[in-house]
Amino acid sequence: MRQMLAAVYYGPGDLRVEQHPMPEIGPGEALLRVKSAGICATDLRILHGDHRMYPPGTRRIPGHEVVGDIAEVAPGVEAVEVGQRVFVAPNIGCGHCSQCVSGNNNRCANYVAFGITIDGAFAEYMRIPAAGIVQGNLIPLRADTDPAASALIEPLACVLRGQDAVGVGAGDLVLVVGAGPIGILHIRLARLRGAARIIVSDLLLQRLDQARAAGADRVVNPAQEDLAAVIAEESHGEGADVVIVAAPAHKAQEQAVHLAAKGGRINFFGGLPKSRPTIELDSNQVHYKELLVTGTSACSTHDCWRAARLVDAGRIDLASLVTARLPLGRAVEGFKLAEEGSSLKVVLEP
Repeated sequence: MRQMLAAVYYGPGDLRVEQHPMPEIGPGEALLRVKSAGICATDLRILHGDHRMYPPGTRRIPGHEVVGDIAEVAPGVEAVEVGQRVFVAPNIGCGHCSQCVSGNNNRCANYVAFGITIDGAFAEYMRIPAAGIVQGNLIPLRADTDPAASALIEPLACVLRGQDAVGVGAGDLVLVVGAGPIGILHIRLARLRGAARIIVSDLLLQRLDQARAAGADRVVNPAQEDLAAVIAEESHGEGADVVIVAAPAHKAQEQAVHLAAKGGRINFFGGLPKSRPTIELDSNQVHYKELLVTGTSACSTHDCWRAARLVDAGRIDLASLVTARLPLGRAVEGFKLAEEGSSLKVVLEP
């Protein structure tokens, strides 16, 4: 049996880089040679044992932000060819439920996802099931594309979905809570969509500096400055048109309804820990201010295609978000870098 190097999850805090059986492809399938795979907040939750699809006893290869080259295709596969560079949309739906046929395969009750329910991208090779090929999960990229930057198409697609939900548009005052990689993408996309002012809140000075460099008009450390007072000043007392909570923070979600303007739109982008998923919400704020409160989870394959087009057209720069590129053999170190926040985006390059 052929072997490959892989970073395998064995349990909470137990990620092992080891030789692993190389996947074999069946009818209608393809084999991907992984070029780059990003480490995201979901991967950190997985490592800590906080992801519902990784119950006790799970042994799996994580990784769902991936760009690679097609290494093998089964006979009869015509959608892709050997040597082609592709981005892999992570979620594969059943294909026939109401969510799938409406284009929302990320909501499918019986979905399959790379690195979540099946082996993912923290390996030299990854198997692409037939359904992933038929449903369009392999998105062609230019051969000269930077695979590390293009691996971030997946988080960009999630951000695109979140901003669609609250209709970020021309003239909006947008508050983004959380200046990690996702927050930076929210800044850049909001600017592209015509936001007039973008305010970013975070507790880490380094991340606030990154937010400012990414185009934020004003940054706020809520431990040192009154965020509500800043929003009141920036909005002439009206509040933020859009509030995006891009951090798993209970207080930030609770405060969002107070910071939003009348008729404001709120997106709870960051999920809360499964050990404490509830907040206290002032529903009178929602009622009397006629707020729209939304949540978005992951991204559909259609979102990924749209995000890939934005990147391909040069409308959004992803390369500057990649601040650490490590070989797969240093995956454990990569996870530590991603967790401590010293690097904006860590990418493994098998």
